[in-house]
Amino acid sequence: MEQNVIIRKEEQKDWEIVENITREAFYNLYVPGCVEHYLVHIMRKHEDFIPELDFVLERNGQVIGNIMYTKSRLIDENGIEKEILTFGPVSILPAYQRMGYGKMLMEHSFQAAMQLGYDVIVIFGSPSNYVSRGFKSCKKYNVSMENGRYPAAMMVKELSPHALDGHKWIYHDSPVMAISEEEAERYDNTLDPLEKKYFPSQEEFYIMSHSFVEE
Repeated sequence: MEQNVIIRKEEQKDWEIVENITREAFYNLYVPGCVEHYLVHIMRKHEDFIPELDFVLERNGQVIGNIMYTKSRLIDENGIEKEILTFGPVSILPAYQRMGYGKMLMEHSFQAAMQLGYDVIVIFGSPSNYVSRGFKSCKKYNVSMENGRYPAAMMVKELSPHALDGHKWIYHDSPVMAISEEEAERYDNTLDPLEKKYFPSQEEFYIMSHSFVEE
């Protein structure tokens, strides 16, 4: 069957579907269980959420993927603030992963972000998933955390070349990203039960999330 792929804005009718996709995509991936679906649940109501960059991907009429963005910011050495973007989660149903659908969602959203006037995206994730989309180590753009360190999982993409040249930047994400694990657990308990399991990917995540690029 020839596949028919459409990328469109998320609508309210998609909300529960997208949360379920996110839950299936991330459950037991980084930790036993997951919190990403709870983040999706609360993100849409937050002031930093950007509805214009909230997309779903349909394959043959079925929603199988989603990407969502929030505002975040960089502050340079002079205290000047720059509004930028962070996306996540980007979710594809497990049965359709590694088929290029995540790439399609990202590239579509990059074009939309540029049309809105944004020129920088900062994300956290596994570099192997994102360097092919133009993301590079935060160290290469002098973008650090408040403690001055450069997390290996923090990556930067300039939508406009040289947007970050000549400055040292400190990254601040949206407060919505500070998820309460207890609240996420309570929300997860209201949904159909899934078994929490251990997988080697969780150790890989632990290593990556505790690694830094040094001087």
